[in-house]
Amino acid sequence: MDYLAGHGFEAHCLDLPGYGNSDRPPQMSAPAEQNPPFMRTPDAADCLGFICDQVRQRRGIDKLCLIGWSWGTAITSYYTAGRNDLIERLTLYAPVWDRTQSGPSPIHVEGKIGAYRTVTRASTLTRRQGGLTEKQKKTVMPQEWFDQWWEATTASDPAGDGKTVRAPNGVVQDSAEFWNVGKALYNPADIQVPVLIVVGELDNDTPCYMAQTVFPLFTNVPWKRMCILGGGTHAIMMESNRILLFRAISQFLREAPPGPNVSS
Repeated sequence: MDYLAGHGFEAHCLDLPGYGNSDRPPQMSAPAEQNPPFMRTPDAADCLGFICDQVRQRRGIDKLCLIGWSWGTAITSYYTAGRNDLIERLTLYAPVWDRTQSGPSPIHVEGKIGAYRTVTRASTLTRRQGGLTEKQKKTVMPQEWFDQWWEATTASDPAGDGKTVRAPNGVVQDSAEFWNVGKALYNPADIQVPVLIVVGELDNDTPCYMAQTVFPLFTNVPWKRMCILGGGTHAIMMESNRILLFRAISQFLREAPPGPNVSS
């Protein structure tokens, strides 16, 4: 957000209900098994739409650009597919798609899926370092960086006493019903705005094949681009090579559309 702001953009970041600095819904105060999963992708897209409306009204603009990460790529795509008239450009960073080639989602839950899940530092670190060599674990995201991020994350959920974080299980239910069984949650052909797809070459959560599979399905966009960034994982935005992500997105948002009247 600081990088984009430095290039003249007004940047906003949304914490969905149940996440980050947003309120925790009542079902998160009860045992997880007492309520069904909540905050499914359509619900999250509604929340995103509300924020987009507020930004447009405040700024007096007709359109804005969206950037989605991981599950956020499904949320932003779902919203854009229904409101192409309100979106200027769409960036999908680490897009989630058909998981039948790579196995279930890293955030899957064994047995019955309750309202939310509780994650620990150890499990989160294991996920972040999935597929990396011992050398890469030390250089891709230094331990001190992960610790700083974990402290900030746990601070947003005091119930975990700095040791755990709760998260709604709507995305887990969506994974089980859609991506884990090769079923699409949205239709890329419904999107009609320029699209950038970005993925790190070492991404173990949403491997490069997912980006390469979904890219050709955006058949009705004016133009599109896909970038594979070297030395980055699913969380490249917090890693040593994060500038590659920042530059790729900034260029996409600022550049003129391709065409015969655009000089090289």
